[in-house]
Amino acid sequence: MCAALAYVRPEKLDEALEFLEEHGGETAVVAGGTDAMVDLRSGALQTGYLLDVSRLSELKGIAIHGDELWVGAGVTLSEIYSSETLARFAPALQKAAFTFGSKQIRNTATIGGNVVNASPSADTMPPLIIHEARVVLVSSNGERTVPVEAMSTGPYKSSIHPDEVITRFILKPYKGMFADFQKIARRKALAISRMSMAVMAEKDETGKIMFMRLALGSSTPTPRRMEDVEAFLLGNRPDRALLWEAGQVLAEKMVEITGRRPSTVYKEKAAQGLFMRMLYPLV
Repeated sequence: MCAALAYVRPEKLDEALEFLEEHGGETAVVAGGTDAMVDLRSGALQTGYLLDVSRLSELKGIAIHGDELWVGAGVTLSEIYSSETLARFAPALQKAAFTFGSKQIRNTATIGGNVVNASPSADTMPPLIIHEARVVLVSSNGERTVPVEAMSTGPYKSSIHPDEVITRFILKPYKGMFADFQKIARRKALAISRMSMAVMAEKDETGKIMFMRLALGSSTPTPRRMEDVEAFLLGNRPDRALLWEAGQVLAEKMVEITGRRPSTVYKEKAAQGLFMRMLYPLV
């Protein structure tokens, strides 16, 4: 841990932004701090200041605003899991929160921290992507909004600027659709995802898929939407054979993005199998 490390906890967002305007390049912003504390102890994080934004009211809240669903960056994973609003409009995000770490971690870790950390295995990212979420970033110079998929520029590399704070996520709310999140890990709990997927889909009165959003995490350098698979399924009536073919399209696209590695033989089959397991309720 850096010997000169200083802890700062502003009471208002404006105070945090003023501090970052002057010290952003030497500051780590923390809310839950579940990753920062580990990295500080290991020496992976070298910083002069820890700026604690966990108590800022401007980063809290889950609510519908018109045709948008707002989720504050400081909302914890436990708050996401217990939210009745998210149960109605974003159940895949709820499921991702429930499978996240341990109860103690969920009580502390925030959705904003999970996204800014930019881990390829960030469990909240695939659900946010299928909701076409936008990230609201604020600095002393103003506000900007970017697609959540653009937040990760590479493994553990975020596009957030040193003087910025995420205030909220803006999602497209979908009610009554089939939605799910599933992942594969080395064990059933307290494990980092080796592969994760989130899906939303809806069929028309004839049984054809009329709407589809699919996102993949942990298997590519950054979590991403898989439009090729969506296009393959749109307008078709799902059956086991069609889903198997769509799973092959998913596996091929994953390999195209990442290239072939020693784990590819396993991951190709795992991607296809996980996809089948998720989408089979549509048959």
